[in-house]
Amino acid sequence: MVPMMEQLASVLASATIEEERATWTAFCRSTNRPRPAGMSVEDRTVPTAVWDIPVRLYRPAGVAPGGPAILYIHGGGFMVGDLDTNDTLAWGLAAETGTVVVSTHYRLAPENPFPAAHDDCYAVLCHIAQNAGELGIDAARLAICGDSAGGNLAATVALAALDRGGPKLVAQALLYPGFRTDGTLPSFSTYGEAPLQSAAATRKYRKAYMPDPATHTNPYACPLMATDYANLPPALVHVAAIDAARDEGKLYAERMAGAGVEVVYRVAEGMIHSFMRARFDGPAAAAEFRAVTDFLRRHLFAEA
Repeated sequence: MVPMMEQLASVLASATIEEERATWTAFCRSTNRPRPAGMSVEDRTVPTAVWDIPVRLYRPAGVAPGGPAILYIHGGGFMVGDLDTNDTLAWGLAAETGTVVVSTHYRLAPENPFPAAHDDCYAVLCHIAQNAGELGIDAARLAICGDSAGGNLAATVALAALDRGGPKLVAQALLYPGFRTDGTLPSFSTYGEAPLQSAAATRKYRKAYMPDPATHTNPYACPLMATDYANLPPALVHVAAIDAARDEGKLYAERMAGAGVEVVYRVAEGMIHSFMRARFDGPAAAAEFRAVTDFLRRHLFAEA
């Protein structure tokens, strides 16, 4: 984690959202790594009535058509990030699971508050399932994965898919997710000054994505507001130990488990928010990334 922390320390405070996005992009690109040789990468769009959603397909070398796939949703506090900032995470999921990964962008806050990002990600999931043949994947073996704000969005898409009779997911991997409680859980005070995901940052992102207080009770904005978690896909809730939002993930895992959902709750000890970016910096972060890909692979390749 030390190299990433050193790079993070060089990120200057931004006065505008435009500066914040540019600074975050520069930081993320500094942590990106080249894609593996032979991996096929293709940029596409998913057309909707509102806009054409940018997506990126990663197909590892040697992966035959008709295999499983993962929808990956990037983080960034709902406000920053894109396909490029999280390229290394996306290709890593593809390389380590041996599956096709579809990485999706979405409309960003504050210009586009809830439900814009949620709606975009759900639309991409439906598009993947409906066009599985053309994409060379198996619609019966789809998983979803997201980190940070993407973890929130992955959880809400899984909820929506169940509620609406949408595409069936075989697994959901929620990485250091933010579920936007009222900020009273212990980790908000214990790790209120944690790097990247401090209590102040959490409040800022929530205000930008959910400026209308009425949305705070909507489970597609705040998954902890759901009243029924039964029949959700098996879940990995993977949190950073040093993270203001850590206990939100813990509570969500407990609620799913209480409803009979198969849940793996994992704490990355000694890690801060966004630790998946540090997998090349040392064995500890690499092991945390491997825990995610092992979980996804186990469910994507499970015998029927």
